[in-house]
Amino acid sequence: MDFLFFLHCTKASVSDDNGLIEMFTHNIKYFKIRPKDLPKVTVLLDNGYHLDKLEKELTKVYPEIMSKVEFKLSPKPSKEDKEKQGKSGFVPVARRWIVERSNAWVERCKSLCKNFERTFEKAESKLRLCFIRLLLKRITVVKDKSLDNLTDLVAA
Repeated sequence: MDFLFFLHCTKASVSDDNGLIEMFTHNIKYFKIRPKDLPKVTVLLDNGYHLDKLEKELTKVYPEIMSKVEFKLSPKPSKEDKEKQGKSGFVPVARRWIVERSNAWVERCKSLCKNFERTFEKAESKLRLCFIRLLLKRITVVKDKSLDNLTDLVAA
């Protein structure tokens, strides 16, 4: 369902790599208690991240983290790939689209259209509320659909 897992707000001057390292550091307890026999957590990244730096810095924080986390760079379509598909300009990539879709959901929350929050904690709280709202909407839709099916079964 592509819901928010961890959340970390930073200043605009913080690089993507450093922001991700901070986020993992703040949530390291989750990875320490996560059993090794579970599948690795896959983190989708765009080409602005540097995998070597991430792995090196996160291993300093928790040496076993790379046995529990897998980073995947999303492929960037080449000009040749776009030409083969008969497309030009922006072409959505399936895996990257998950992140873009999540950003679009956040933009639908009217209180988040402009960032007027004075603290990162308040900004993070608003983002969490936005995803809780989305989750509740999804649960309601699933519940309504299951009730429709139940009504169809009873009518038959």
